[in-house]
Amino acid sequence: MGGKMKISRIDIQNFRKLKSCSIDFGDRETVFVGANNSGKTSAMDALIYFLAQKNKFKTTDFTLSNWNQINQIGIKWIENEKDKVDFAVDSWRIFSPFMDVWIDVDDNQINYVSHLIPTLSWKGGTLGVRLSYEPKNVESLYKDFVEKFNETKNAKDLSEEGDSLNLWPSSMKEYLDEELQNQFTIKAYLLDPIRFDETIVHPPFLYNDSMQIDGEPFKGLIKIDTINAQRELSDVNRDEGSSLRTSDKLSSQLKDYYQKHLDPYNSPDSSDIAVLKAIDEATQKFDIKLNQSFAKALTELQELGYPGLSDPKIELTSKVNPIELLDHDTAVKYSIGKKSDRGDPIISLPAQHNGLGYQNLISIVFKLIRFRDEWMRIGKSKNDSDPIEPLHIVLIEEPEAHLHAQVQQVFVRKAYKVLRNHERLGEKIAYQTQMVVSTHSSHIAHEIDFGKLRYFKKIKMERSEDVPYANIINLSTTFGNYNETSKFATRYLKTTHCDLFFADAVILVEGSAEKMLFPYFIKKEFNFLETRYISILEIGGSHAHRLKELIEILGIFTLVVTDIDTINEFSSNKEQPARNLRYRTRNNTLKNWIPKKEQYDDLLACSETDKIVKNVRVAYQTSFMIDFCDSKHEVFPYTFEDSLVLSNIDLFKNLSNATGLLNEMIKSINKESFDDMNENLFKALSEVGKADMALNLLYLKDPEELVPPFYIAEGLKWLEKCLSKIDDEFEVIEDKEDGTE
Repeated sequence: MGGKMKISRIDIQNFRKLKSCSIDFGDRETVFVGANNSGKTSAMDALIYFLAQKNKFKTTDFTLSNWNQINQIGIKWIENEKDKVDFAVDSWRIFSPFMDVWIDVDDNQINYVSHLIPTLSWKGGTLGVRLSYEPKNVESLYKDFVEKFNETKNAKDLSEEGDSLNLWPSSMKEYLDEELQNQFTIKAYLLDPIRFDETIVHPPFLYNDSMQIDGEPFKGLIKIDTINAQRELSDVNRDEGSSLRTSDKLSSQLKDYYQKHLDPYNSPDSSDIAVLKAIDEATQKFDIKLNQSFAKALTELQELGYPGLSDPKIELTSKVNPIELLDHDTAVKYSIGKKSDRGDPIISLPAQHNGLGYQNLISIVFKLIRFRDEWMRIGKSKNDSDPIEPLHIVLIEEPEAHLHAQVQQVFVRKAYKVLRNHERLGEKIAYQTQMVVSTHSSHIAHEIDFGKLRYFKKIKMERSEDVPYANIINLSTTFGNYNETSKFATRYLKTTHCDLFFADAVILVEGSAEKMLFPYFIKKEFNFLETRYISILEIGGSHAHRLKELIEILGIFTLVVTDIDTINEFSSNKEQPARNLRYRTRNNTLKNWIPKKEQYDDLLACSETDKIVKNVRVAYQTSFMIDFCDSKHEVFPYTFEDSLVLSNIDLFKNLSNATGLLNEMIKSINKESFDDMNENLFKALSEVGKADMALNLLYLKDPEELVPPFYIAEGLKWLEKCLSKIDDEFEVIEDKEDGTE
């Protein structure tokens, strides 16, 4: 066998907010990222429900917008005679969850996929299987629903309360809330590989009942293993009655591994004989000591005439079972320090005294080892006689729970290597491993190749009767082409952080002063934004436009806050902003992205709509009126720093002990004439470094007292409006049992 088998793509429809989406799989790792409630958990659960744990579907797993039409099916069934009812399953397939699995297969692996080949003309390449959660038998579903509905109707008719009675079922939805798993099942169908290259997700009418597959389509082909989100771990202070899942304890995992791979009683070979002999000798010696120790107590019992008329002699026997020895809290210990030269014992503590982070890391990694060894039939695995599946899929939910940043990065670097650490695996292609991880961790995203990220993007409703849904963006198309833009985006995000992939919105700011003070602006006047996950990135006006492609692809709401930076008409000399002097901006974001204008007068004249392109708005300094020396004056700020001072003149006038640029600005606004103030303010910006102004200000004054400059306030109002609107649309939270599987 020499070909390389892998899942190349899955298409999901009608599963929660995944109304219709495609997810490309990487050859090795694939990592799901995105903001909260964007659909990552839905995608992972779809994989688990369709491939691994197939009895978990609930009515809440159907896309919510489909229930109106499903209820209409029930209404028609009630209103029409049986001979007028359409019992074809097609009417259900339009609304039922399904997942298409596309597998790349080499032609020399035909022995694994012979049952999945749709035509004799197939010569290797892509094969598709549709897994559809649909009625087992529509006619049986019809009969049971109508019968139960009519029983309810008759009960209401006989009651004086009538329609005020809340009896089950009043709709198809209510009926399936209770009967879904009795009436529905997963059925598998072959797909025509020619459909793989179509740009739309494959619609329900592609079914062909003659292509239905009996049995498990991926049995012997794909081994599926899952690690669910780790919600609870052993806690040394946990009460006895608390809900700790036994499977989360490392000792339980070791016991399970021992039972499957190492137990000497299971098909013993020559290497097990010495162990079994030692256990037998230990048992005999323990039995002798046991009966000696209990002799007095047992004799006393027998003297009382117990246990019966025949007075049999009581003897104690023991069974030493190594498996049971692993099933207690101190079966696994952590050693501390080294053994001394005198041979003093190493200090050790039970497993639950170790930090939850390391417990979780060890637990996850050990599961990966166990998955790999079960797949490779290591030791005494019970399925040793079964052929090894050529493809191993490992699904891991939120591995970051309880792990601090460095450990998260260690995990994602090492996990795939652990899964391939076997002589038959490594870089060999006979057996393939694909690992899929869903995460909320920017540290995991930071560590992985961005081309392996799949970004879950919220899509707002197009019609009022719809519900919001998610779309998945393959970031290998953004970070995999290695042009100058993608190189810059990669280098920038790798040297800062990857909050961008998890944020509800992004604010790109000019410098460190804005980044430090923006959280205070938001807290002071924009309480709604404070409840959202906003990523503030310091990138500068000269480079913000370099993230344009990434921002537009992600579709994330973005506020770009940048400086006007006016220069002379003929040179690059800085000029204090003023009207009608043919000044230009040197800011590349304003010139090349939004609003694509260079003349300062044109930038002053821009309307609100001129500053917005799709999901992005730019904010830059414009003129505004101030009170100075008992008169109204129009000011034209040059940067964030002078805008801040001019927006808070009374506050800054009374500051003392300032240094650097802040001190020079305070001197400027204490001038007696507006012209002197204006001239000195710009001169200070041109001659004194801005680096420490924000820090100086934080030391001297509570920043919550600051009023944000007008152009920033306008931008934050736009961002708040956008997020509040989409937040209303996404008010339905994913149905996720909190860590229970």
